[in-house]
Amino acid sequence: MPGQFERISGGGAAVALDEVEISIIRSLAVQLLELIGPGPAEDAPDDPLAELFAQGPTEPPKDPVLRRLFPDAYGGPGGEAESPGEAEEQRAASSEFRRFTENDLRAGKRENALAVVRSLDALTLAGDGGAVLKLSAEESRQWLGALNDLRLALASRLDIVDEEDTDLMYRLPDEDPRKPMVMAYLWLGGLQETLVETLLP
Repeated sequence: MPGQFERISGGGAAVALDEVEISIIRSLAVQLLELIGPGPAEDAPDDPLAELFAQGPTEPPKDPVLRRLFPDAYGGPGGEAESPGEAEEQRAASSEFRRFTENDLRAGKRENALAVVRSLDALTLAGDGGAVLKLSAEESRQWLGALNDLRLALASRLDIVDEEDTDLMYRLPDEDPRKPMVMAYLWLGGLQETLVETLLP
């Protein structure tokens, strides 16, 4: 089980993690929460309907990680417009789509990252400094979403766009300052892959 998720009875998954691995995942999840930010009505707790009717932003985020996590729905890579008029239509459609969906997307990503932090905080370390994390089927799906978001965030910081970029990262010299981030990206990918396998019928 070390380093990979395995299926457990009841449709959940389990993985053995050491203290350093727990710390890394938790730290990344907390950073993701800080980047995503609070919900649209979290500063107005007296109005329970505020968040329900709050409209999202219409412009793409400025931060490249957030742009990767919340991409435009229309246009972009592989969907370039054929004319300036079509490009304007795509921008307008993306803006409208973002206005009605981004708040919900952010809330979902926040919940997934919070589920990761909470489940790690609930662990009791054994004498060797490790623990076995056991997830229900629902928690497994939340972890899968969070692992995907963490990898997208790291990929954005590392300028990884496709498989060729990933291959180049494998060949980085040990003294390259990006090396620890690359190792985290690859390790999270392995966790994500094995977690997917536990969710397959």
